[in-house]
Amino acid sequence: MRALRLATRGSPLARYQAELVRRLLLDAGAPEVELVVVRTTGDRVTDVPVERIGGQGAFVKEVQTAVAGGAADLAVHSAKDLPSRTPDGLVLACVPERVDPRDALVGRRLDELPPGGTVASGSVRRRAQLAWLRPDLTFVELRGNMATRIERARATGAGVVAAAALLRLGLEHEMSQILETDVMCPQVAQGAIAVECRTDDAELREALDALDDSAAHRAVRAERAFLATLGGGCTLPLGAYATTGHGGELVVTGMLASRDGHVVLRDTVRGGDPEELGRTLALRLLHDHGGRDLEDWPLPDRAEA
Repeated sequence: MRALRLATRGSPLARYQAELVRRLLLDAGAPEVELVVVRTTGDRVTDVPVERIGGQGAFVKEVQTAVAGGAADLAVHSAKDLPSRTPDGLVLACVPERVDPRDALVGRRLDELPPGGTVASGSVRRRAQLAWLRPDLTFVELRGNMATRIERARATGAGVVAAAALLRLGLEHEMSQILETDVMCPQVAQGAIAVECRTDDAELREALDALDDSAAHRAVRAERAFLATLGGGCTLPLGAYATTGHGGELVVTGMLASRDGHVVLRDTVRGGDPEELGRTLALRLLHDHGGRDLEDWPLPDRAEA
């Protein structure tokens, strides 16, 4: 294997994930792996909600461009930051072992918040599901690196972050409460790392295939198919989580909600084909459970999806 250039964001979590993949590549025989740090729109613009600066793509577009343009050979992302459709010329080549996909409260437990208490979260998915559980809660924005988020959460009362981020940064002691997936449906691909490279780089694709966790990759494929069918991202209150059940069967649960949390819809499908399961689940929530009637859902017809 040749020496490689790995594109990543510069945040502590992004660097941790990039270093993890770097070590895996070195162990697999790469003579050298250089990190290429890229500053994204999401890194530059920190004073407005993510949905206003491009949603999920705000944290990955410039990193993907570095690979597509030849400034790097591969890119490492938090898989939850990827838009549902991969740009032409790139491929999601590898998903290493996934860690905890759940959300976690920092600052206080949910039952410790007083009536009318405040929760810091910029995620419409998290806000909607928490409002369903506690209609009395109020919400404020939460942006920045993990240290900034924890500080903001403590000052506010509580905040919600991905458990995986705390675990990877050695901050699990900051968790006040883990929110189980039947309480808070995770963001699509939360807890997973995504590695992209150019479609025509056969040598690197073969090397990355050896680092792939097939169960995690299948789960991410199903969740991303759910997202792609709905055409949403972090701008709409949706979530999905896939696990491998008995005999290798995929079990995929999805969630759609109104922004105010007055309506939360869930369903679960089982089967073998990740993409088909994700599409089927999305269409069931849309057409069979009333998801098309929720406010702010510019969603496809069954024939289009």
